[in-house]
Amino acid sequence: MPKQWKQFSGAWTPTQQLQARGANTWPAVPGAPTIGTATAGNTEATVPFTAPADTGYPTTLSYTVTSSPGSITATGTSSPITVTGLTNDTAYTFTVTATNDTGTGPASAASNSVTPVVTARLYAWGLNQDKDLGFEDSVARSSPTQLTSATNWSVIDSAFEHTAAVKRDGTLWTWGSGQGGRGGRNSTTFASSPTQVGALTNWSFVSAGEGACAALKTDGTLWTWGGYFNGVLGTNDDISRSSPVQVGAGTDWAVLIAGNACLAVKTDGTLWSWGRYTGTGLGDGSGARSSPSQIGSDTDWATVGGAKQNDSAAFAIKTSGAAYVWGGGRKGQRGDNSWQPEWKYTPAQLGALTNWENIECNKETSFAIKTDGTLWSWGFDDSGVLGQNTNGQSRSSPVQIGSLTTWDNVFPAYGNFAFAIKTDGTLWAWGNGDKGELGNNQSGTVRVSSPTQIGAITTWSYVGGGNEDAFAIENS
Repeated sequence: MPKQWKQFSGAWTPTQQLQARGANTWPAVPGAPTIGTATAGNTEATVPFTAPADTGYPTTLSYTVTSSPGSITATGTSSPITVTGLTNDTAYTFTVTATNDTGTGPASAASNSVTPVVTARLYAWGLNQDKDLGFEDSVARSSPTQLTSATNWSVIDSAFEHTAAVKRDGTLWTWGSGQGGRGGRNSTTFASSPTQVGALTNWSFVSAGEGACAALKTDGTLWTWGGYFNGVLGTNDDISRSSPVQVGAGTDWAVLIAGNACLAVKTDGTLWSWGRYTGTGLGDGSGARSSPSQIGSDTDWATVGGAKQNDSAAFAIKTSGAAYVWGGGRKGQRGDNSWQPEWKYTPAQLGALTNWENIECNKETSFAIKTDGTLWSWGFDDSGVLGQNTNGQSRSSPVQIGSLTTWDNVFPAYGNFAFAIKTDGTLWAWGNGDKGELGNNQSGTVRVSSPTQIGAITTWSYVGGGNEDAFAIENS
């Protein structure tokens, strides 16, 4: 009895086997595909390839792309195939195999190495009569408009007529006014478009104050530049700098906010300040300091907020979630249920709650997010900036804005308006919008007294509000 061969759904006799070989229909696995040039996106990569010259039999093929490292796979029936679920900032190569009903053939050669990253675009809007939006024109925008073709922005901050930003590649950029050296561009000239500061690639964070900026590097060092303004540069002198200068020799700076005074937290959990608040002190009972000074002796501080302008309140939150406040309070901006005394010189706990996540403040209005995702405000309510759906009803203690529990971050502007981002990535604005700074496609006499969504984008990550303009980063 001749030996029977079972392939697919039938038994092949030796004669049938010979006939199949002659007709090139004998079952065989396919050869290796030819790999193409892979490209990366946000947590994904797209891998093109060419079908193998030898398709084997049957000739209907499917393909599997496999990552290295991680062995993350994706399948498809044609080129290209996108592999998802990758880790951003990790380098990957890929191979492709072809499969038919007979089996899987050998893998292709490895692809080029690619690194998935977030695509981060920068948008700007608002008054632009001095070309400080960065578009090299004086055309106002009342809705978010992409600024530059770069897609690797990380941090943005804006103050009075100047803006600073850091890209994901660690470069530092500024534009707008250079008065007093605040642009850090080794001059005092105006920049009508984003201009790189130096050539270094190890910047990690920047904060823009009224006339000066402060920034951190990846090595934990602290740098400042701009007008000295009573010690605001922290360099223990009264000299303005038009390019970044290191503050001290420490490599343990972790959290920072710049203003007419600066606040910072070190990696050891200590709280520091320098510069000057008009009449408010620096949290240590003093009125001005030209170099960083520790506030108290506690080592459990987590973050800081506020103090961008004179008369504003200053806040710090401990690792426990307890919030502390000092500084100006004549408009209720401290949130301690008092209008007087006008100044508080050292930190005092704000209520008894321990679920504060971040607190920010412009000159006379304060905003906060709690760990439960609720949004709160207090202080002077001009033009609806409190977001409480009122205009002119100031508050001296925190009041919740609406009832939602989906707020992720809040960004008061230098001017009389504010922004917040929800956990779904949507961007919301309220307050004074006369110059289009709310991004709601309106200008003229515009007052928005409760959060209103800007557009339909759901991937916003960071906002910097200036005096009459705003900037935001969108990730996709």
